[in-house]
Amino acid sequence: MRFIVLIFLISFSLVSQQLPARWDELTASDWELALEKSNYTCILPIGILEKHGPQGPIGSDLIKVREWSARATKSEYAVVFPDYFYGQINEAKQQYGTFSLPSKLTMELLEATCQEIGRNGFKRIIIVNGHGGNPQMIRYFIQNQLEKRRDYAVYYFDPKTPKDVLDRANNIRKSDSSFDQHGGENETSSLLYLRPDLVKMNYAKNESGLNQKRLTLNSDLYTAIWWYASFPNHYAGVSEMASLELGKLLTESTIKSLVKAIKSVKNDDQTLILQNEYFDKVKN
Repeated sequence: MRFIVLIFLISFSLVSQQLPARWDELTASDWELALEKSNYTCILPIGILEKHGPQGPIGSDLIKVREWSARATKSEYAVVFPDYFYGQINEAKQQYGTFSLPSKLTMELLEATCQEIGRNGFKRIIIVNGHGGNPQMIRYFIQNQLEKRRDYAVYYFDPKTPKDVLDRANNIRKSDSSFDQHGGENETSSLLYLRPDLVKMNYAKNESGLNQKRLTLNSDLYTAIWWYASFPNHYAGVSEMASLELGKLLTESTIKSLVKAIKSVKNDDQTLILQNEYFDKVKN
């Protein structure tokens, strides 16, 4: 009897170690095991489909969040939702390859996706974002989680690059970091580290990524056309300066931060308690 129990425990351990992290690679038979191993934690990686300079793949943001999540969950297990590229990208609709859904549908789709993740047993959902045009949308979405009671909590992974990493990056980088915003040295370097086969560096000098400064407004004002006015090529930076060394440094720093974030969320029992306490006190 003791031998049978030992064999069962060994088998359970082996299955647990081999358990896929990706939602779409799990079997239904292993679902409860995945819930338990992840402590009911699911990662929702959000990218976008848009131009990334003349040299980068359309799915650069999607590739980044997919790889960050895949590599982080090797160290700290969580279930990773499949590729999700339904974000805010109205500013790039003049470029081929952009996939931009209506804003109302985008918010409804994100809400329905989180509800379905919750319905499948997850209590903690971590949004990992790779697109610079998404943070305002994501923060608004998360704040709206207090609109009605839910049995899950949503978190936004928004990493800050440590000072020592920034210092090392500044010693490596060759372009001015102040205008390296989209498809430039940083992003192209990350893709050279993650998917060098998709980066076409021979195209890097085909377009300008410099600020065209076509709009002059008071610095206290904001208007939607600012990005197009500054960067009509939907490209901000100098991608030909990219390097594998910089990409590895920045990517590994983000993955390290994500591992810490997953651990923190998996150990977090207070958010849901406080969320329920809040709704208990909401005046009807």
